[in-house]
Amino acid sequence: MGPNVIILNAGQGKRLLPLTEETPKCLLDVGGKPMIAWQLQALSSFDVGRVTIVVGFGAEKVRSCIASIRPPSLEVTTVFNADFDKADNLVSCWAARDEMDKDFLLLNGDTLFRPEVLKRLLESRPAAVTVTIDRKRAYDADDMKVQCDGALLQRIGKELPLTAADAEAIGILYCRGEGHRLFRQQLQQAVAKPDPSVRWYLSVVDRLAERGIVEVASVEGLEWIEIDDEADLREAARVVASW
Repeated sequence: MGPNVIILNAGQGKRLLPLTEETPKCLLDVGGKPMIAWQLQALSSFDVGRVTIVVGFGAEKVRSCIASIRPPSLEVTTVFNADFDKADNLVSCWAARDEMDKDFLLLNGDTLFRPEVLKRLLESRPAAVTVTIDRKRAYDADDMKVQCDGALLQRIGKELPLTAADAEAIGILYCRGEGHRLFRQQLQQAVAKPDPSVRWYLSVVDRLAERGIVEVASVEGLEWIEIDDEADLREAARVVASW
């Protein structure tokens, strides 16, 4: 059995209001399917373990949708993040900590991708933690920017200077071997001692990178899209039309 999968879908998606006033972001329609359906469809192409979806806003709507769209090959369950409206995805990660007792994939709920993206990550050189990246000509303040030395990740964060960015993280992480233990350990420390600079789970990865155990896997040339606002939603509908 392959790695467990954790998908972070607790947020409302306030940047997509009024579309998300009553509908959770992960249930918004993209090319005739809810966003979460595209992710589950891609995952069904691989031998993965249990898929755990962290829910929060509109949790019952998400659970109902999953029950109707779950691919037969996948075991899918949910965990509830009671602080979904008070904290960023660091807390959603912690809600799914029980799924981190073996190798696991961690997916942002707003990243849609072709199965080839996941294939490249799964076949990447084994490392304790692997961050999936892509490269483009220029980066902005909203990008989760990455600084690396070859395959070794040195820094990751939105606050990195634009001139220091070598790539951007696309929202898919792979913990292997001792990586799942080290990630959970660092995550526990971050939750136990709240630090304003540590709001995102990738802030935990930034700390782990200091140990020289985090690598990157580039998916340059492969199709994926992150959906933050209505412009992204329209672009996603265009992109998935050929999937």
